[in-house]
Amino acid sequence: MSLLGRLLEPQVRGRLLWDEVVIDEVQKHWVASFPYFCLMGLSIPLFLLMIFVPQVFWLPLLAGLVSLTWGLAGFHRNYMDRFVVTNMRVFRVHGIFDQHMATMPMSRILDISMQRTLLGMILGYGHFIFETAAQDQGLREIRFVGRPDARDKVIQRIIQRAGLRQRVEVSPSEDEDDGA
Repeated sequence: MSLLGRLLEPQVRGRLLWDEVVIDEVQKHWVASFPYFCLMGLSIPLFLLMIFVPQVFWLPLLAGLVSLTWGLAGFHRNYMDRFVVTNMRVFRVHGIFDQHMATMPMSRILDISMQRTLLGMILGYGHFIFETAAQDQGLREIRFVGRPDARDKVIQRIIQRAGLRQRVEVSPSEDEDDGA
């Protein structure tokens, strides 16, 4: 793939092992990019302001270019941030010019916490926090995950199918059958 292609699209498929299958590839929820959309939108009135102040047109022009560039860069940074769940591991790829990758095998995941704010419950996003036995890990918090309940179930199902968690058979006790 060309250099331009690597800068415009995150390289997920090229990071897979030969027998690894992508179960879910997660982009950040649109809420994470909303402030950057607002910055890009702010550039329009700034550019229009140049008409009304021709003596110092360069000032709104400069402010509009900064606003547009900052908004585009933030949006693209969020676009390049991917969280991937495979049949063997979870990993995150992020960055534009310097791409970073953090990976965690399914066998090392001890606990997954999900945090949902009120806005997250309304708009359908949450934040994952992965706990492992290691104290310092590269893949601890994944923010702005869309449909977090469904994605949590997918990860739990993969861990269960891999035999990494024990299944407990529960039978109803006699006390519950007596008419509680």
